[in-house]
This record gives sequence, C-alpha cells and structure tokens, in this order.
Amino acid sequence: MSERPDTHQKRQSLREILDRDRVTIMPGGFSPLYARMAEEIGYEAFFLAGSQMAAFLLGVPDNGILGLRDIVDHGRHCASRTSIPLQLDADTGFGNAVNVHFAVREIAAAGLAAMNIEDQEAPKKSATLAGRRVISMDEHVGKMKAAAAARDEVAPDFLICARNDSLGAEGGDFEQALERCIAYVEEGRADYVWLNSVETRKDLERACREIPAPVQVIWGGREEPAPSLEEYGQLGVRIALYPVYFATVGMQAAWEVMNDMFERGPPALNEFHERARQSKWGRANQKSLTGGDHVREIEDEFLTEEAKRDYDNTWGH
Repeated sequence: MSERPDTHQKRQSLREILDRDRVTIMPGGFSPLYARMAEEIGYEAFFLAGSQMAAFLLGVPDNGILGLRDIVDHGRHCASRTSIPLQLDADTGFGNAVNVHFAVREIAAAGLAAMNIEDQEAPKKSATLAGRRVISMDEHVGKMKAAAAARDEVAPDFLICARNDSLGAEGGDFEQALERCIAYVEEGRADYVWLNSVETRKDLERACREIPAPVQVIWGGREEPAPSLEEYGQLGVRIALYPVYFATVGMQAAWEVMNDMFERGPPALNEFHERARQSKWGRANQKSLTGGDHVREIEDEFLTEEAKRDYDNTWGH
C-alpha cells in the first residue's frame, strides 16, 4: 500500500486550495468510506458534516446531540483512511470559549486538516432549517480568538473556519452576516469563513470582495437558482460546499431498494445489481475502497506458512 501524506501535507493542500484563484468543490458525508470514494473519484477535499454524522451514526437530528468525543474519534478514523484533507464540522464548539479551546486541541491532534465553528446559539439547529438563533458577535469573536490561540499552541498549520449562520436566523440579514464574517477574520483570526445559505449573487460577490479571507459557501437562495461552478469562481468563492447530498443520495437508494424488496422480493435486488453493472462508472468496489488487498500483503509478509489462508482452494462472494 502506498504511503499516505502526513497531516501537515494534508493541511498544506487545503491551504493551497484556499489560496487558488478559482473554486473547488468540497463534497460532504459522514464516513471514512464516503471520504475514500471522494478521493478515488478525484475530489481534493472532503467535509464531515455534523448533520450526517448525527443521522447516520446516532440516528438523531442535527440539534447538537453529537459530543466532542463522538466527532474526534470518528474524525480520526476518517482522516487515517484518506489522503485528502478533511474539514470536520464542530457545530458550536460544544460550549463557550473554554470548550472551543479544548475542542481545537483534540480535533487537531486527531489528524484533521480543519474544523468549522458556527455562531449559533446552543442547542444549534441544522444549517438549512428554521428556528436558528445566533449568539452575539462579540461572543463568537471571543470563541474564534480562543480557537486561534489553541491552534497556535498545538498545530499552527491546522485551519479554523468561522461559520456564520445569520442568514435565515432570527433578526438576521446580510449586512449583519457580512459584519460578523469580517470580524471573525480580522479580530478572531479565522483562516477562512463559511457564509451559510447566501441568497443572491450580488450578496455573494460583495461578501467575497469585502471579507479578508477565503469564502466557503452553501447556497440558500429561493428566488435565484444556485450558481454554476463557473459563476461561483467568477463571484470569488473558494470552496463550494455540498455537505449532505451524497450521503442522502445513498439513503434514498437504500429506501427505494428496501421498499422494492419488501414488495417484490429478490427480483428487486437482481434489478439493482444489473443497474449497477451497467453504470457508466461501474460498481463501487468496497474491497478496494477499504484497502482489502492490503490484508493479503500483510499476511504474505508476516504470517507463518502454517497460519496463511488457502485462497486458491476456497471461494466466496
């Protein structure tokens, strides 16, 4: 198995992505396997989404139920299985500036390239749902300062992303969102900003022009269709984040096949396998994605002859 880049190299790769004069897609999901799929396909970075970890790992809504230990341990598993940098969703930082300080230390030590901390009031709401409230700008600037101080102490190459959830929150508007994003960079020393649910191209272009750091964005506009990648680049976006689609596509596929199997039995599975076989991209190879061949390499090199398995005269599916 080829040697994977070390943590510093991954963090440097993310910095180079943010420094480019063009946009990069960052897909999201919840597992090491999804991150490996993204890497295999050619994506250069991956997002571990809090909403998806909550749903797929614990079966709970995105309401701050995941704890620091949950995401640190899971993030470590994901980072150790991939060669591309991972951004970990740390929700609100699990408390005030004190909690944020320790969260940064733990997450950086787990091998992640970056983490985002949002300015929502706890318990948080999902980034795209109603009912959100944000804490004061001064309080979140303090949390960003605590995060930056912890970063400087333990891992200066680690990246801190300040996420702003003012748009769509109680009493929030674009002017407030822009003011906050600028403060999170200039005073809080965030490395880059996640402007959540931006609604118009005009606002997005202004944000990218006035915020003194790279901007990561998810679209929230209802009256305008989402920009193309070319448009995102022209507007100044550095990372176009798609945090949930790929995990929810898998959920939808499972929902449909399970229902079909319940109604029709084995023919449903036969048809699914045939569709996968005819796919332009072929079948996802779980053995390859999880490094199954590496097991044989270890066995061949380190097991005694007596302990080695008889692969030639046994079979499996």
